[in-house]
Amino acid sequence: MSGQASTVKSLGTAERVPGTRALLGEGPRWDVEAGRLLWVDIDGGVLHAGDRTIEAGAKVCAVAPWEGDTVLVALADALAGVDVSTGSVRRLADIPHGRAGMRCNDAACDPAGRFFVGTMAEDETPGAGALYRYDPDGSLRTLLTDITLSNGLGWDPSGRLMYYIDSPTQRVDVLDFDAASGTISNRRPFAAIPESDGIPDGLAVDDDGGVWVALHGGGEVRRFAADGSLAARVAVPAAKVTACCFAGRRLFVTTRGGLFALDVPYSGPPAQPFGRPRVTA
Repeated sequence: MSGQASTVKSLGTAERVPGTRALLGEGPRWDVEAGRLLWVDIDGGVLHAGDRTIEAGAKVCAVAPWEGDTVLVALADALAGVDVSTGSVRRLADIPHGRAGMRCNDAACDPAGRFFVGTMAEDETPGAGALYRYDPDGSLRTLLTDITLSNGLGWDPSGRLMYYIDSPTQRVDVLDFDAASGTISNRRPFAAIPESDGIPDGLAVDDDGGVWVALHGGGEVRRFAADGSLAARVAVPAAKVTACCFAGRRLFVTTRGGLFALDVPYSGPPAQPFGRPRVTA
């Protein structure tokens, strides 16, 4: 163990982005076309889009770029389009929770622009949540059930693997991903997190295939190499770290409290917009 620990790089400490506060900061996504960071304050019911703040009047659980000033958000019980310039909210699809006390949680678009969104019970009832896929044609499909606290989602650079976190399992899982159909299979453990180190929350995948995991209660973000080994860590001066994303080589980190950032020696892709496939060279 001591030999492994000596090879883990400390990349520094993230610093608070001035003027940012949140009850439950979550879901940062870099909107490269608009040149702005999207993120949400779930409990505050607030969507942040660059220097704009939209009061949604309800919990806003996740966000993805869409077209121009319109973004796709996951509310507690539905998916909606939000016009950032006006603040108008247009409901698109209800989430079939099936019981009271549920809400959406983390979400992200796959390389084809399909929106993957997970759910959870507010009281974290085991197995009450699910993972859904919302397609550009307006259809909503259930991909996984018996989920407790659906969290981080991300795809490797090849687009053939999807990483996924159900937080109480204390691990990151990896699944085979079919880019043509948007289906997943062969779920298996990728990396385990000791309970004493915090709870795995949101994640991001860098351009080299490294998987960055926010540790709620652990005060840091950890980078795991493509083989699942711990490779690097970023300290965050807030215990309840929730999620992270890349804007080039800048790592943004959300927490229960606010937004932090740090330049790191790795780069990551911007958020995939809803409804548009990734353009490859």
